[in-house]
Amino acid sequence: MTKFTFIDLFAGIGGIRLGFESIGGTCVFTSEWNDWAKKTYQANFGEETHFVGDIVPYPAEDVPNHDVLLAGFPCQPFSIAGVSKKNALGRPHGFECTTQGTLFFDVARIISAKRPKAFLLENVKNLVSHNGGHTFRIIKETLENELGYQVFSKVINGRHWVPQNRERIIIVGFREPVDFCWDNMTIPNEQRLMKDILHPENGTEQPQEPYTTSKGKVQLKYTLSDKLWKYLQDYAAKHKAQGNGFGYGLVDGESTSRTLSARYYKDGSEILISRGKKGNPRRLTPRECARLMGYDDTYIIPVSDTQAYKQFGNSVVVPVIKAVARIMKPHIEDLIERERNETHIDMKREANI
Repeated sequence: MTKFTFIDLFAGIGGIRLGFESIGGTCVFTSEWNDWAKKTYQANFGEETHFVGDIVPYPAEDVPNHDVLLAGFPCQPFSIAGVSKKNALGRPHGFECTTQGTLFFDVARIISAKRPKAFLLENVKNLVSHNGGHTFRIIKETLENELGYQVFSKVINGRHWVPQNRERIIIVGFREPVDFCWDNMTIPNEQRLMKDILHPENGTEQPQEPYTTSKGKVQLKYTLSDKLWKYLQDYAAKHKAQGNGFGYGLVDGESTSRTLSARYYKDGSEILISRGKKGNPRRLTPRECARLMGYDDTYIIPVSDTQAYKQFGNSVVVPVIKAVARIMKPHIEDLIERERNETHIDMKREANI
């Protein structure tokens, strides 16, 4: 594989990083402000000297040079202030005007300063419709018109790779024209079911401490109490009577789940595992959440259940990123080769002068 470097911004627990390591990339810089996410990230990738916290105050010029920028940036409201008003006040315009105060601005300023060959940005599906489409329009205009990149975007549902309905927008960009096409992405045909990620509880799985017992049974603490189960049933019945769709999501091994969210630690209501006649349903264990997001069982979970639920609820679906990385790979290689050839030509010209 052609070697290339990348930086990992708003890194979370490293799901996007795993995708680009799988195609030969080497991470040279990581930014993540949450200390618990940092603990999980470093437990899996090592104590790295290039790890920084909040990227907002970090100078762009101090970021190492890199081939690819990766960022799962949070979506924040964008300013609608007009350029003319900014000019009248003597303030900057362009992306500095329209994105300042948002975390996307920090992605844009680093792209502007370091000019990576390519980038991948990930966000929630609603980014497309946020603020009547204005937010996404500003992002695209910034990347294309202000920064000069060729941009491709697509909403992808993770259910093709894992048994979870999880739609996210992926934005891919290249510094120079390439013939990138989403149609080249391989999407599995096989339907993914919850039984693929659940603890079987039949003795065929090695104990997954601290989530299952020595006999492979899920620990009782993950089963809902009578009080919580009654509350969720009453809550769902009340909203159903009002014509609303609010309620818990009950699934079994033959199901596909709802989207795992960062609030899962509160009551687990969006994905409850039916235990049939055995009694009340249960939450997923953190290991099952990891599997639901496409992490394999070698992935270390060094934090509490509460923090783990938050982290996996905020994560990317790893095999989705791997699939996108694979179709980006030949274009990254092409741009690296172009740069090498241009450098070689420049060196020859200087030698002949």
